[in-house]
Amino acid sequence: MDYRELDPFAEGFFENEDAETAERVGLSLLRAAPYIKIGFDRNIMPTVDARSHGFGGGFSYGMGFNYDGSDRDEKIAEHPEFKDRIMEYDRKYQQYMAAAHDLPRYEKYNALQGACALWGGGWAGHSNPDFGRVINLGTDGIRELIEEYREINTYDSDWFYRGCGYTLDAIDILGDRFRELAVKLAAECGDPADKKRYEDAARAFEVVPRKPAYDFTSACLCFWMIFTLDGVDSPGRFDQYMRRAYELSDDREAVLDALSRVWECFHDTRTWNLCISGSDEHWNDKTNGLSFDILKIARERKYETPNLTMRVHRNTPERLWDEAAETLASGIGMPAIYNDEVVCDALEKVGIPPHDSHQYCMNGCNQIDIMGKSHMGLEDGEVVFGKCLEYALWDGFNDITGRRESIPTGDASTFTEYEQMERAFMRQLDYITYMACEASNMCQQTRAIWQPNPLRSCLIEGCLERGIDYRNGGPLYNHGQILAEAIADTGDSLWAMKKLVFTEKKYTMAQLLDALKANFDGYDELYHDFSHCEKFGNDSEEVDAITSKIINRFFRVLKRNHTYRGGVFTGGCSPDDRAAYYGANIAALPNGKKKGEPLIADSIAAVPGCDTCGPTSHINSVLRYDHKNCCSGFIFQMKFDKKVFCTPKGKEAFKHLAKSFFEGGGQQYTVTVVSPEELLDAKVHPEKHRDLIVRVGGFSGYFVDLDEGLQDNVIARSFIDMGV
Repeated sequence: MDYRELDPFAEGFFENEDAETAERVGLSLLRAAPYIKIGFDRNIMPTVDARSHGFGGGFSYGMGFNYDGSDRDEKIAEHPEFKDRIMEYDRKYQQYMAAAHDLPRYEKYNALQGACALWGGGWAGHSNPDFGRVINLGTDGIRELIEEYREINTYDSDWFYRGCGYTLDAIDILGDRFRELAVKLAAECGDPADKKRYEDAARAFEVVPRKPAYDFTSACLCFWMIFTLDGVDSPGRFDQYMRRAYELSDDREAVLDALSRVWECFHDTRTWNLCISGSDEHWNDKTNGLSFDILKIARERKYETPNLTMRVHRNTPERLWDEAAETLASGIGMPAIYNDEVVCDALEKVGIPPHDSHQYCMNGCNQIDIMGKSHMGLEDGEVVFGKCLEYALWDGFNDITGRRESIPTGDASTFTEYEQMERAFMRQLDYITYMACEASNMCQQTRAIWQPNPLRSCLIEGCLERGIDYRNGGPLYNHGQILAEAIADTGDSLWAMKKLVFTEKKYTMAQLLDALKANFDGYDELYHDFSHCEKFGNDSEEVDAITSKIINRFFRVLKRNHTYRGGVFTGGCSPDDRAAYYGANIAALPNGKKKGEPLIADSIAAVPGCDTCGPTSHINSVLRYDHKNCCSGFIFQMKFDKKVFCTPKGKEAFKHLAKSFFEGGGQQYTVTVVSPEELLDAKVHPEKHRDLIVRVGGFSGYFVDLDEGLQDNVIARSFIDMGV
C-alpha cells in the first residue's frame, strides 16, 4: 500500500512547505483526488466525501484544509510500517491546526461570550459559490478565466492561480473516477431504471465537468459532485444557474427524475438554503419553470430541508404567489418570502450596484449574500440586546453571576430621567457591538492566513479577477453581518421604565432594581404593572418608537466598523435555535421576564404571547422599523391555524396580508401553518407527531426535536385570526 492512499492530503500539503498556503491546499486536493472517498448514493447521485474519513487530512467549506487525528493510534496499529510517517504528519497537523485556530481573544471578550452577551467570529459561516460556473462553463472555461486574469495581475500572484489550477485538475480527476464507477455499476445493475441512471451518469461524465452540461440531468450530476466536494452548504439561486440546462431538456420525465433525486439528496444531507425567483435590475421577473417545479416538489415531499426561500417584487406573477401559498399550506414553514424592493435598496446603500444587488440570495438560515460574488452572508457574530440592558441596569455587572463583565455606565438607582437610562443602555449596546466586530475581525484575519479556499476562489467573482483568495478579500463584496437578539424584550423594558418610573413616577429606580434582584418575589403589584405595561407588537407608537430607535442605533454603529475582508458590518435578526438559550442566561428584566426564563423574542416580532391586538397591529409595529437599514435576514414570523389557512379564503387572506406587509416596507415574512391542538399534543405525545414541522427563527425544524424552551417559544407565538 502506498502511504498516499492512507493520507494523500498530507502528502500534497506538507511536501510543499515552502509554497504559499493557497497553493498547498490546491496541491493537497490534487494529490488526494485519486483517493478521496466517492460513490453514488441511494439516489444515484455522485457524492464526494473530502472530509477526514479513513485518513487524517480533509477539506470542507467551513474548515478548508483540516485534520482529524482521532484514529491516529488505530491507523498505526493497522499500518505499523507507516508509524514514523503517521507520527510526523500528526505533529505537523497539530502545529498547523493550532495556528489556524489560535484566535488572539482576551479575557473581556471571553467573559462576554460566556455570559451570552455576544459572540463574534469563531466559525467559517456559509457562502454562495456560483456552481453555475462549472455547470455552464466547465473547468476548461474557468481555466480560460485564470489565464486571462493571470496576464492582467502581473504582481506576485502566480502561486494563487497555480492553487486554483490544481483544484480544477482535482475536479477533473473526480469526474473521470465517477465516469469509470458509473460504467462499472451500470454493468452490474439489474434494475432497468437504475441501470439507465448509471448509464446517463457515465455519458454525462464524458462531458462534465470539463465542458458545460448539455441537459438538466448532466447539470444535476455535475452540480452534486461539486456541491459535495465543497462540503454541502447553500445552493443559492438554483433555478437561475440551472435554467439553461433545464430549458435545453426536452425529456420532461428525465427532468423531474433528476430534480427528485437532487431533492432527496438535499434532505439526506441537511442542505442549507435554496432560493428561487426574484427580479433583475430593471424589475423583470426571473421566475421560470424550474421555480414552479421546486415549489411543487417541496410541498409533495414535506421535508424540513433545504431552507427554501422565495423572492418577490412589484412584478411577481400571481401564479407564483398561489403556488407559494399551496406550499405553505403543506405545513413545512416554507418558502420564507423576501421582498426585493427592500433588500435590494438596503444592499445598494452599502455600495452594491443594482445589477448585483438583484443577484442576492440567502445562505444558512437566512443570511443574505450576492450569488457567486461575495463573502458576506456568513453570520460574523451576534449581540443580545437583553443582556446589554442587564449590564445597563447593573453598571456593567452580570446579575446572575455577580461579576463585572462590561463597561461601567452608572448606578441606575440614581437615575432621575429616562434619558440617563437610555443613554446607559446605548453605551452598553455600542460597546458589546464593537466587541463582536473586533472578535469577528480577529477570526477573519486568522482564516485568511491559515485557511485559504482555492475551490471557492474559482467559483466566486472577484477572486480570479483580482488574484486574491476567497477568504482574504477576493470576492467583489466583503461586508459582514452581526445579528441582533431580544429586540422586543428590550424595547418593552425601556418603555415600562419610561412610563412607570420616569413619567408617572409610580416607582423609583431603586425600587425596580430591588424587585429585579429579588426576581420579583414579594413585589406582586410592581410585577403586575411592569409585566402588563404596553408591549411592542400592538401598534403602540411609544413602545414601537423606542424599539425602533435601539435597532437603528445598532445598525448605525455596525456600519462604522470595517471588516477585515474589506467591507463594512451590517446587521439583521436571525435567532436560529439560540433564543431560548439566551433567554435562560438573561437576568430579570423590567418587561416582566424573570431570571432564567427561556422565553424571549425569537425574531423582530413581539415577545411570543405579547401581541394581543391582532395581526394588523402586530404588522404596524414591525413596519415601524426601517427594514432598509439591514442587509441580513430581518426575520418576521407569524403562526396560522391550518384549519383556516388551508381554505381558499385563508390562502387569499394570507396573500393579502403578506403583500400589504411588503408594500409597507417589510423585508421578510415567514409562516408556520399548524393547529394549536397539534402543538400541545406533540409535547405530550411526541411519538405521534414525528413529522410536525414548525418555523424556528430562520429555519424549519421538526417540533419534537426542539428542546422544551424552544417548543414553549413556538407555542407562545400567537395564532393569527385571518377573519375568514
